[in-house]
Amino acid sequence: MRLAKATFKATLATLVVAATLLAAFTAASSAQEAGADATWQALKPDVFGERPVVDAGPLMTLTAPVRAEDAAMVPVEIAVALPAGDTRTVQKLTLIVDENPAPVAATFTFGGERRDLTLATRLRVNSYSYVRAVAQLSDGSLQMVQRFVKASGGCSAPAMKDEEAALRNIGQMKLRLVQPGQQGDATQANRFSRVQLMIRHPNYSGLQMDQITRLYIPAKYVDRIEVKQGDALILSMEGGISLSEDPNLQFSYEPTGQQIHVDAGDTDGRSFEGELKPAG
Repeated sequence: MRLAKATFKATLATLVVAATLLAAFTAASSAQEAGADATWQALKPDVFGERPVVDAGPLMTLTAPVRAEDAAMVPVEIAVALPAGDTRTVQKLTLIVDENPAPVAATFTFGGERRDLTLATRLRVNSYSYVRAVAQLSDGSLQMVQRFVKASGGCSAPAMKDEEAALRNIGQMKLRLVQPGQQGDATQANRFSRVQLMIRHPNYSGLQMDQITRLYIPAKYVDRIEVKQGDALILSMEGGISLSEDPNLQFSYEPTGQQIHVDAGDTDGRSFEGELKPAG
């Protein structure tokens, strides 16, 4: 009997400690998120001025890991789908990592009358932070989705390749169709194609240290991408240091049967080009 009571007391004490630790962890996590939101309130005027930024609700989704496996390559995917009867279109999409040294990761501008789109890429996350996607619609409104991501050290993480190898392959480009769409198809599911664009580039953030010289590597990154189908713009991008090494984009577009051409460049003035010929 005494043994049973002792066991019960020990179990109860363990449960109390576990509950206390869980409460403390939850409180700390909530405090971190509250602090991150304060960062956004200070940051927002610098990016969007006094324009209101509203919750996108069901118009947009942002997929990102709660806890990133690799802070230097955090996958994110954004989807925008305006409802039937909504005559607005999507003009721009801005990706922001609140706590990064340069919070604006990239701004995308879309050609055509885009009412549905998906866009995926990889970001650096320097410390626990909200990742935000803000869409500008044709009526001038700013619609936002956000996700809190637990990661740290992404902007200062060493490059995966040594500098000599990285610079030797810089600008090599792969462009491939990952999901074909059907021209003239009236259904949403089949109308859009999806393309993956990969560019070999170290995308140095300026915060990484050369492991041999122990000096900081100067910032050098892809700062512009333009993708066209024939003469029509699919999207263009203005990028910053928060995009990961070897930038990787996946995006949807409506195929017309014309060739896709990519023109990109970096902060050192290099230019890179690639093409994807239509299937068939």
